[in-house]
Amino acid sequence: MLELETKVRNVIEQIRPYLQADGGDISFVELTGDNVVNVELQGACGSCPFSRMTLKNGVEDAVKKAIPEIKSVEAINM
Repeated sequence: MLELETKVRNVIEQIRPYLQADGGDISFVELTGDNVVNVELQGACGSCPFSRMTLKNGVEDAVKKAIPEIKSVEAINM
């Protein structure tokens, strides 16, 4: 589980610069026992009407492509 979490964190770190370029950010919160990644969208991403699309079509696709075991990536409000 820890190795999988490390892989997820690495993929998210690779995605962050793209979100930061648009005034947003993303942070890893947790990896659940059933391989769901919870993240927090920050900055402009937190209030952007397109953040759900970015999360699913960008972040989730990238994470699942790199780590097929991941079932989904979900945004949670901290």
